[in-house]
Amino acid sequence: MKTLIVVAHPELTNSNVNKKWVDELNQYPDKFTIHQLYQVYPDEKIDKEKEQKLIEAHDKLILQFPMYWFNCPPLLKKWLDVVFTYGWAYGSKGNMLKDKKVALGISAGISEEDFAVYNTPGCNIFDQLTSPFKATFTYTKSDYRSYFAFFDANEPTVEKLESKAKEYVNFILSL
Repeated sequence: MKTLIVVAHPELTNSNVNKKWVDELNQYPDKFTIHQLYQVYPDEKIDKEKEQKLIEAHDKLILQFPMYWFNCPPLLKKWLDVVFTYGWAYGSKGNMLKDKKVALGISAGISEEDFAVYNTPGCNIFDQLTSPFKATFTYTKSDYRSYFAFFDANEPTVEKLESKAKEYVNFILSL
C-alpha cells in the first residue's frame, strides 16, 4: 500500500520547502498519494467520510505543513477535528488509526538555533510544539514515528532544498 501525505500549506505555490517536497514526492507515484488540503477544500468544507476512506486506503499517514506561529495551519487543525471522530479514530469502536504508522513533515521559517532559545534543561521546544500531535496519535493508538523538520525555510539554498527533499523521502520510506 501507499503512503498518504496530507499537505496543509495555504500558499504552496509560494513555498520553497513544501513545494520542493511535493515535487520530490511526486516522482514516486507508486509509493505516495499527495493530498493537498487547501487545494481540495478552498471553502474549508471537509468531507469527513471521503477523508476517512482515503486514510483507510493507505498504510502510512504523513501530515506535512509549515509551522505558523508555533502551530500548524488552521485548515489542518480543522481537518483533524472533522476527520478524527469518536467511533472512527478513537473510542470503544474507533480503531481505524490503530497501529497505522504516522509522522510529521514540518518546515519552519526560523533556524533550529532560534527555536533552541526557548529550550529549558531536558526540554526541547520543538518536541513540545509537536507534542499535541504525538498525544493525538498516542490516543488513537497509532504508531507515531516523530517528525522530519526543515529549519530556515524562508531562504534556503538550492543545495539544502535538494538534499533535504531527498532526506525527507528517505525518512518516509524508512517508516
